[in-house]
Amino acid sequence: MARQKIQIKKIDNITARQVTFSKRRRGLFKKAHELSTLCDAEIALIVFSATGKLSEYSSSSMKQVLERHNLHLQKMEKADQPSLDLQLENCAYVMLKKKVAEKTQELRQLSGEELHGLDLQELMKLEKLVEGGLCRVQKSKGDKYVKEISALKRKEMLLIEENAQLKQQVQVDMVNLSVGQTTVPEQGQSSESVTTNCISADPQQDNDISVTSLKLGLSFPN
Repeated sequence: MARQKIQIKKIDNITARQVTFSKRRRGLFKKAHELSTLCDAEIALIVFSATGKLSEYSSSSMKQVLERHNLHLQKMEKADQPSLDLQLENCAYVMLKKKVAEKTQELRQLSGEELHGLDLQELMKLEKLVEGGLCRVQKSKGDKYVKEISALKRKEMLLIEENAQLKQQVQVDMVNLSVGQTTVPEQGQSSESVTTNCISADPQQDNDISVTSLKLGLSFPN
């Protein structure tokens, strides 16, 4: 015969309820002992009956198990709370975020945006800041202009010097070229004519040179 399945609900009969409690309590403690033995687990059970009677089971020592349980709860609470370093980082993050928001607002106001919430004194202060920034920008721009002009002037002087050197070099090259053309014989002129010209160029040597002509052929009768 199959066992009848008992509906899980509160037993109204007090006597039957006490009998069921006693039987199932022994079965619960037996299962706890088996679990502790098989799995090497540390187990503690505390049971109060409907009449207030205490029943307990512990695989080792109830006090040690309870202390371990309380220590575990304290660790869990500390893990849930942020550490001191994390709290400091959060505070620094909040301050930096607020400062960034203020600087962003200030930049927008300097660019002429979001001015509706400023009073007269704040607007005058903002105007002074803008004027001061404009003066610094103009001064920096003027310094840049002066530096660029000085650089261009130095570049101009270097180009002038380089141009003068090139002109001088061209003149020297032309003189050398003209001198070389006077010493080189012209095309079609023989070496003998050049030699004759060179000899005749010295008048003193002309006096020491005798010209002898030789005629070949038959003599004609007188």
